Amino acid sequence: MRLGIAGCGRIAERGYVPAALAAEGVTIAGFADPDAARLRQCHDLWERSGGDEAVAVGSVEELLATPLDLLVVAVPAAHHLTVAEQAAATDVPSLVEKPPALDLAEAETLAALDPAPFIAFNRRFLQGVELRDAIPAEGWLELDLELRFRRDAWGAHQSRDEALLDAGIHLVDLACHLTDSAPIAVRQADITPERATLELELTRARARISCATDRSHHETIAIRDRSGKQLASSSWGGLGARLGSLLGRPDPLALSLQRQLEAIQATGVSLMEPPHLLLQQGHPRRLLATGTDGATAMAVVEAARRSADLSGAEVTVAPLAGASA
Repeated sequence: MRLGIAGCGRIAERGYVPAALAAEGVTIAGFADPDAARLRQCHDLWERSGGDEAVAVGSVEELLATPLDLLVVAVPAAHHLTVAEQAAATDVPSLVEKPPALDLAEAETLAALDPAPFIAFNRRFLQGVELRDAIPAEGWLELDLELRFRRDAWGAHQSRDEALLDAGIHLVDLACHLTDSAPIAVRQADITPERATLELELTRARARISCATDRSHHETIAIRDRSGKQLASSSWGGLGARLGSLLGRPDPLALSLQRQLEAIQATGVSLMEPPHLLLQQGHPRRLLATGTDGATAMAVVEAARRSADLSGAEVTVAPLAGASA
């Protein structure tokens, strides 16, 4: 599978380059970024690390002139829809980094593209893979999800999305994905640029979500049944992550992106064939996030913003455009 990387920021440098190097059946065919220094840095890192020869160009149009099987959209969120539309116009499916868009309307437009895009909710390939088999298919669930990190330590070149879009949207998607249920309402939302908390009501679960972009890295998930019995839990970051790094264990970001790329490759993405979901191959849970999953998460984000504006009042999650009642 030949990847094009549109946007040479930290997620490309620290995520997609090492992920593609480790992934089976995946290579990077080219990079695009208008910033020549960042473009050169990612391109040289790829080739110095043993990657195949790749083009380095200043625009997405030039990159799409190269034969590609998938375009990774890693530009700032304000440009996600435009770049994904450019890819779709050339029959190339896209993998769009989170957040899928800046608002629900754009996310729904993104979801309607053909070929259908994937959304890079990579925690499905970390905590999702770790926890999903321990969760019963039926019955009420209670979830506590937290994701925090220090934004300044990440060193983003340009994007500084608010905490809810940067970290919280991963937890919203995980809550829906792990419970196989749809969001109904948001309450008790409290949102600042660097922190957000909210309670999300789903069709078979209640999820308490907390995120921060000004605290040391830690990711925790706990899942209980109605009686309070713990069914599954996950913890990443902190001292364990530092020890793992010293022992040479894979970086969690690169590992999750590697698994995500391999899952897309396994679905048979090609220039002549649209993406297929793992569910169609009999997989018990759909691992890859679709454009519709991205729009669902953005609908929760918008409900959370309204709840926060109303001092934490309950707000119904808006149904997606075209969805049946």
